[in-house]
Amino acid sequence: MPRPPRDRPRAAKSRAAWERAEAGAGGDRRRRGAPRPERIPAAPGGSVGPQKLHKVLAQAGLGSRRDLEQLIIAGRVSVNGLPAHVGQRIGPGDRVKVNGKLVRFPIAGRRPRVLLYNKVEGEIVSREDPEGRPSVFDRLPRLGRSRWVPVGRLDFNTSGLLLFTTSGDLANRLMHPRYGVDREYAVRVMGQLSGAQREKLLAGVDLDDGVARFAALDDAGGEGANRWYRVRLAEGRNREVRRLFEALGLTVSRLIRVRYGPLVLPRGLRRGAWRELAPEEVDRLLGALPGAGAGAGKEQRSAPGGRRRMPE
Repeated sequence: MPRPPRDRPRAAKSRAAWERAEAGAGGDRRRRGAPRPERIPAAPGGSVGPQKLHKVLAQAGLGSRRDLEQLIIAGRVSVNGLPAHVGQRIGPGDRVKVNGKLVRFPIAGRRPRVLLYNKVEGEIVSREDPEGRPSVFDRLPRLGRSRWVPVGRLDFNTSGLLLFTTSGDLANRLMHPRYGVDREYAVRVMGQLSGAQREKLLAGVDLDDGVARFAALDDAGGEGANRWYRVRLAEGRNREVRRLFEALGLTVSRLIRVRYGPLVLPRGLRRGAWRELAPEEVDRLLGALPGAGAGAGKEQRSAPGGRRRMPE
């Protein structure tokens, strides 16, 4: 059966009419074969509109929001060929480059990846070090289009649980003080706390960067000159645990982070090794975080691995 005649033959379309049709469809392409603009992740609710640049880059796993703001200030981020500025918003079709490389944004709604790493003493949580010291990033699996974002830091002489994720947005929810995600540490101290010192650490100690305190402090055994304690903090200032004890004249001889929010250092995870959370574990983590719904803020003690015993 012969096809019905077209109302307007394709060949009769002028180049200008074709370009107008392409522009009306929302595309920035002006000719066939031009590169498709990178898609900006959808905002909450499914809509795609202008979003803050540093937030979008964090969602792409390029770092924490604070780190990305510093990259923008340093002039290492551009939008459509022009230097970016802090607070700038971008939308679909904008071409973003970091350090001269085009950013390929992840598919909206994709589940982030999360690693649990058992950090050893003598490693730094940085990709670059003028002194050439070992880095935690040397041991992590390689990623293609994104990179691992550390959730907070552990100093050079501290070991234990360190989290990494491909989502800067998730890292921000875990780190930012307004969400109140707590951290728990096993601390070995030279000497024993007196009752007055214990009360002081729970009431508040005046440090250089303001008053700090432990949310909880429990005895965990020990003999001789060294005593173990379990302490809990609701924030993550630099070397805060060590500085609190040092302010009272006590020396921390060993410090291990054993829990971060609902995630516990898995039993049997050797030092210097990592384990990636399974998809269902990531979903439980997202559901346990503040602001995630009815289950927000509740600890998932069973995921993953249970409590870690105090080291001998």
